[in-house]
Amino acid sequence: MKITVLAVLCLALAACGKSPETGVSQGPVPEAKAAEPAAASKDAADQAKAPDDAKDNDADKKGGDEEKGKEGVSLTPEQIEKLGLTSQPAQALDYRVESAGYGVVLDHQAIAQAVADLRVAQATAQFSQASLERARKLHGTPGAESADIEQTAEQKAAVDSATLMLTTEKLSSIWGMKPPWKGNFHDPQVQALARGDTQLVRVTLPLGSAPGTPNELHAGRIGSSRTEANASMHPVWLAPGDANIPGRSYFTLLPAGTVAEGERLQVWAPSGPATPGAVIPTAAVVLSGGQYWCYVEKTPGTFVRVAVDTSRPTNGGYVVTEEVKPGDKVVTTEASQLLAKENGSSEEPD
Repeated sequence: MKITVLAVLCLALAACGKSPETGVSQGPVPEAKAAEPAAASKDAADQAKAPDDAKDNDADKKGGDEEKGKEGVSLTPEQIEKLGLTSQPAQALDYRVESAGYGVVLDHQAIAQAVADLRVAQATAQFSQASLERARKLHGTPGAESADIEQTAEQKAAVDSATLMLTTEKLSSIWGMKPPWKGNFHDPQVQALARGDTQLVRVTLPLGSAPGTPNELHAGRIGSSRTEANASMHPVWLAPGDANIPGRSYFTLLPAGTVAEGERLQVWAPSGPATPGAVIPTAAVVLSGGQYWCYVEKTPGTFVRVAVDTSRPTNGGYVVTEEVKPGDKVVTTEASQLLAKENGSSEEPD
């Protein structure tokens, strides 16, 4: 009986959370969740580390591409012929930073009309002056004209001279105050403009983009890139300011047939000091891993991939200052085949 009562008492104490030895309540037993914050911290650390791991993987991949490019691709003459690879020496070129502006091709009919008006004014003024001089020579002789006729000749000569001056000034508004022919309206360039054999282009560049009058301008159609601007325009001289476009305006000449009259152009003007470099043709450039590359034939049959800096575009390619030197043999056709062979893939490159 005593043993039974003692067992019941122990069970009651356990239910109340008291120690059988001290009889002091120990409170509710904590649940087993204390380890969760540590686990959450570990998960957050893993998530924070994931982008870094991705960056490291990208860097490793890029580094691997560069190391692979340094190794190069070795081919036999038969393989080179089969792939259709051709290479040529990189051309030397002094690159200059260029400022972009806009131009418009002027209608040659306005020039032709102005030149015709000038010729008429010149002929009229010469005839009037000759008539006046003849009247003055006969003054006081039996064959002299009356005073009224002489005065009329003087008036007409003055009017025709003023008309000639006004016509000449009108031409300056068409092609500027300081054209290269310097007032010689019989210059072949003037006649070519009047016939439409040469086009007059008015160019406006942003303020401060060109420290002085450029020696030459390059033009392309609106929307074209700098590498597509094959039209070269020169000479260049100052033009009156354009009220529609803020900036500094110039006149320049362009051979007829390149663009249509009235067409607007994208224009580039070189500025700043020249930087020597080598030209990488556009056909030689391939894209892989978000980077532009070309292949250089370091030794016969060995082609090494080098990075191409595309921040210096020029006609038909890009100018590099470090990666390739003038005279280095650059693969200009089927460079993508080399890239696929180097990557060990038959798929087309990017």
